[in-house]
Amino acid sequence: MRAGGMGRVRQLAIEHQIKVGDFFGADDFVPVTQAHIMADTESLGESGVAWLEALADSGEGARGRVCIPTITDPRGTDFAKALVLKQQRWMVSLEQRAIDALVRLGVSMTDTCINYQTIQAPTRGEHLAFGDTGVVIYSNAVCGARSNFEGGPSALSAGLTGRTPRYGYHLDVQRRATLRIQVDSTPSTLNDWGALGGVIGRLAGNYWSVPVVEGLEGAPGSDALKHFGAAMASFGSTALFHLVGITPEAQRLQDVGGEQLPVAHRVGREDIAALQRAYAVTDEVDVVVFSAPQLSLYELRAIADLCDGRRFIKPMLAVTSPQVKPDADRFGITARIEAAGGQVLSGMCFYQSYAREMAEANGWKRLATNSAKLVNILGGYGYVPMLASMERCIDAASTGRLA
Repeated sequence: MRAGGMGRVRQLAIEHQIKVGDFFGADDFVPVTQAHIMADTESLGESGVAWLEALADSGEGARGRVCIPTITDPRGTDFAKALVLKQQRWMVSLEQRAIDALVRLGVSMTDTCINYQTIQAPTRGEHLAFGDTGVVIYSNAVCGARSNFEGGPSALSAGLTGRTPRYGYHLDVQRRATLRIQVDSTPSTLNDWGALGGVIGRLAGNYWSVPVVEGLEGAPGSDALKHFGAAMASFGSTALFHLVGITPEAQRLQDVGGEQLPVAHRVGREDIAALQRAYAVTDEVDVVVFSAPQLSLYELRAIADLCDGRRFIKPMLAVTSPQVKPDADRFGITARIEAAGGQVLSGMCFYQSYAREMAEANGWKRLATNSAKLVNILGGYGYVPMLASMERCIDAASTGRLA
């Protein structure tokens, strides 16, 4: 590949990966079975999309396409709802160009950050090249697979070469616990799970920190762990955690070396509540958003149950994956949400969809959500985000105020 014997596109890919591997001190490559690309056009811009198009137009046929299953993160729009969101024509056009280029490269346009719930969940020990931070932390911690945070060009390169540099969370030594945390209160709602993840992420503080958490009661479900991990990755850049007796690599504390660590922090109900209070700066709401991560079918069903008999006076957006949306349509869930005045959006992510421009076009400032990850991000886009339960968010869409 490096000598160009498999085409110029793969040569560029392997050269990029060698530079990444050299930077991180990798000794060699590890074969990977799946790749997941973050390539939202807000980040790519015109030059990034042009770069994708140049790769796609190489004329190398199969040699210029991905050689392992390679999928995509959420896109920058739901084409069916772009006018509702007041997205501009140039945004939609740039998005379509990026999609066309990725398709020519052989990438499957899954447009999801919950592929572990919808496409193909990774298995324990499987080496991956995944990009989205929520996808990586869930795959590492809950599935027991192995991936680093791969930037867009690195993930695409892995799809083209079938390998990635062997460093970081591909190595046994990096997966050992480095921070021991005792939790004295088990969350019961998704926003509480997200807030707990945010608290632990702040305590962890960096990418190479691996928290091991004791004290949780029962086994949390997939949606709870989804919000927990996504928030931890957002607040702390964390890529792996262990829950004693729950996650596969830490059935016992000693399995990950946790018994050798002192308890560094104790986290209780007040710590979880304090993080949420930090985002309760006003009670007036302009928009309610359920996104980041995309919603599962069960989350959508819970929202639909809360929507029955209501009529919203504020916009309410529920964002899901293209895999879940058809089932939500088929089960009548979409119709129930939209009968109340909500919108069910597919294949996008709110903060990757020109969130600042949407706010300006729609007059949105104060935003309520049950996603701790989303509130952590949206302040940078000019919003005043508020974290609350799903029930309180639906009430806010109905009344215009977060009680």
